[in-house]
Amino acid sequence: MTAPKLENIMYKLRNIIYKLKNIMYKLKNIIYKLENIMYKLRNIIYKLRNIMYKKTLFSPYFKNKTASVAILIVVLGTVSVSAAVAQGDSLGVYLQTAAQNNPGVKAGFLAYQAALQKLPQAGALQDPQLDMGFFLRPMDIIDGRQVGQVQLMQMFPWFGTRKAARTEAQHMAKMAFEQFRELRDNVFLNVYTQWYILCSLQQKLKYGRENIALMKHIEILALQKFQSPVNSSAASASQRMDNSSASGVTGAGGNAGGMSGMNMGTKPAGGEPANSSPERSERTGSSMPAMGGSSGMSETLGIQLEILELENSVENILSEIHAEKARFNLLLNRPAETEIVLPDSIVQIPFSMDNETVMSLIAAQNPMLGMISEESLAYAAKAEMDRKMSYPMFGVGLQYMLIARTSPSGETVSDNAGHAASPAVSGNMSSMNGRDMIMPMLSVSIPVFRGKYRALQRETQLLRQASEEKYAETLNTLQAELYRFKHQLDDAARRIALYRKQTELSQTTYNILLKEFVSGKSDLGSVIRVQRQLLDYQLKTAEAVAEYNTKAAAIRKVMSEV
Repeated sequence: MTAPKLENIMYKLRNIIYKLKNIMYKLKNIIYKLENIMYKLRNIIYKLRNIMYKKTLFSPYFKNKTASVAILIVVLGTVSVSAAVAQGDSLGVYLQTAAQNNPGVKAGFLAYQAALQKLPQAGALQDPQLDMGFFLRPMDIIDGRQVGQVQLMQMFPWFGTRKAARTEAQHMAKMAFEQFRELRDNVFLNVYTQWYILCSLQQKLKYGRENIALMKHIEILALQKFQSPVNSSAASASQRMDNSSASGVTGAGGNAGGMSGMNMGTKPAGGEPANSSPERSERTGSSMPAMGGSSGMSETLGIQLEILELENSVENILSEIHAEKARFNLLLNRPAETEIVLPDSIVQIPFSMDNETVMSLIAAQNPMLGMISEESLAYAAKAEMDRKMSYPMFGVGLQYMLIARTSPSGETVSDNAGHAASPAVSGNMSSMNGRDMIMPMLSVSIPVFRGKYRALQRETQLLRQASEEKYAETLNTLQAELYRFKHQLDDAARRIALYRKQTELSQTTYNILLKEFVSGKSDLGSVIRVQRQLLDYQLKTAEAVAEYNTKAAAIRKVMSEV
């Protein structure tokens, strides 16, 4: 197959590839629009989730914990499904798997469940106190002898103390839930980061293999190019040799031939005509194709060296993909060798943000701020409880005294079982003789030592002030992170646009140089140099897209919308 036919085939293939790329771009635009719609739906879901979270999940007494856990599972499923629609089915499945299997997320959820168990404990009354006592020898009292007594006492705190304790425990449970959300969001961000790294590596692997195929095609073109001119150059050289011999003979035999015939017939220092030797003519004619074959072989070897380097790069990428897949699987708490379904290329996700809107979402939804807010509210409830605890406590009880009957002679009258029995009727005995006594009791604690209560209240007040300062510090840190992520996001977007323009220009230059190389107007070194630039821009584009998507996920994580 000749070079022009190969060039035509390559031209048709490039046109087909360009048409396929245009179709892919249109499909990507449709996907972007669908993702924007799903992004809006996801925001609505998050608002509904917050309403459920505030009104249902943390009811004052948590009477139905099963419903609370079910709502939490629905929240997890909602986030996972929305992420799945926005980023593809495969990534959504992996996010759901991470939420269910990651040990850190499971530990955070168990800690939250443990915090829920403190709610029944908070505000509960102290256990009643039962005292029982018996005399070894009955004690003589008026109208009987006291055998023993039983006393039951229940203490009650000051009014409102139990409510404050329940409020504190409720805010502490909310604080544990916010900690769980922070752990979950961190795991989701790690999953997003690893996913985009794997996608970029997959894209690099694709570019590497495509460039190896291109270099092998260039190698074929180079072999065909430097094989075909050998025969033509040899034929032209032999024709020039015949013309030179004929002109030399004409100049020696007659007066025709002019200056050229005279020059061709001139004898050099060796004593023979310049081109009259057949051996010299053969050597001159054979040297030209030898030079072309040597040049073609060196360029072919250069292409093979380039192919070896590209193959080594592909092997490095495969090794890196294997390591990153193991890390990704460990995030999902799966075996490291589990297969992962990756897309063929990495796509830049649509993302837009308004600073004021984002800051309002951060203040409303960020789990770190929510955790500190709940901590501050818990300290406020604790301060109220400490103030109530400095007031007296009341106790209500009942005392029951066992009294045995006595006879006029002073002896205790009892039946065979040892209980007091009714004696013979006697006019000298009182009607209260041997009757058990019941005495209601009321007790009050007197908080005399006020220093410890005042210190406890100051401690809680200082802790609340520290929590408020921590909130301001965390908010400032999140704002700084937001601006840093925004700068990195914009920088990645600029680099993506730059690399794509450079890729298009390099592709055009490569196509032109390839045509010129086939026609003999350009050397192979220029083709390889532009091919290297094209590969470099393609790899940089994949890295920039992965960084852009990662920074967008980081901003969503700050807003707790991962």
